[in-house]
Amino acid sequence: MRASTVDLIADNAGGAAARRTLAWAAGGLAGAAALAGGLLAPVDALQGAAQRLMYLHVPAAWVAYAAFAVVLAASGAYLIGGDLRWDRFARAGAEIGVVLTALAIGTGSLWGRLVWGAWWAWDPRLVSTALLLLAYAGYLALRRTAAERTGARDAADHRVARPAAVLGVAGFLLVPVVHFSVVWWRSLHQQATILAPQRPPIDPRMALALLLAVAAATAAATAVLLHRVVRLERRLAATPAAPSHPGGRLPVRAR
Repeated sequence: MRASTVDLIADNAGGAAARRTLAWAAGGLAGAAALAGGLLAPVDALQGAAQRLMYLHVPAAWVAYAAFAVVLAASGAYLIGGDLRWDRFARAGAEIGVVLTALAIGTGSLWGRLVWGAWWAWDPRLVSTALLLLAYAGYLALRRTAAERTGARDAADHRVARPAAVLGVAGFLLVPVVHFSVVWWRSLHQQATILAPQRPPIDPRMALALLLAVAAATAAATAVLLHRVVRLERRLAATPAAPSHPGGRLPVRAR
């Protein structure tokens, strides 16, 4: 059986319908998560209503990890096989991961202001997350700089894809540092709510709201990823250029 991803990224009516279905599913899950988090889940005994930011903050952080895992996998696949379609997946994954990491930092800062009384603290989790954001913002900046310097088209040229793929693989090393920072170092940040070495108690209604929120964020990010890849391929198809070669020697191209 052929993977359904082939249909999801197809630039035709069937692919568009599948992507819309996924987007509607993400919307339905988001609605369910909002109801569960706002009405079903109780208010935290210590943090009060500020704890409800968890239903936005945690999904943003977890799905950012997943987006950077897409960058890692797609970059590795490109380096092994040289297929530029993987590079387009890596670029789209990095864009999504950067936005979600910025959202996680923003909601975390607001949460910290409400609970700790400060917008920022030099905490291992906060500092490592900021470094993660800078690393992948640098990845996107590298792509843009390489394209401008070589005159190549981003997501359609090996001169951009190869250095970006190397950075995309190396940058993922920061993800476990961010995740385990609260275990390895003393931190103000609470440890994992669900996946912890010694699982802390959590109200089942809170867990349900959180899992629904993570599912909604995952579905939404997947829909955006697929849409972005299709848009990139459509734009590149509309402006054809001479094919690039991994060796770096390219035929002369008219401008």
